[in-house]
Amino acid sequence: MLWLTGVLFSILERKAFYLDPGSGSFLIQLLIAGLAALTIAFASQWNRIKRLFGKKKTKTDETEDDDDDEQEPKA
Repeated sequence: MLWLTGVLFSILERKAFYLDPGSGSFLIQLLIAGLAALTIAFASQWNRIKRLFGKKKTKTDETEDDDDDEQEPKA
């Protein structure tokens, strides 16, 4: 978004331009929407990120997990 702002200002160089309060609030709204979109995108991919950097299971870990699953709880 900063890139877009820079492009807009470079187009308007040496020309008189006016940023009214409506324009300022629109830019703030764009910033907030961008941050919200990044947050949602990051949150939706969180499990993938954890798997990428997480501890990898070995064969012995998998067999131990399978053995634990087979045991039935005693009542």
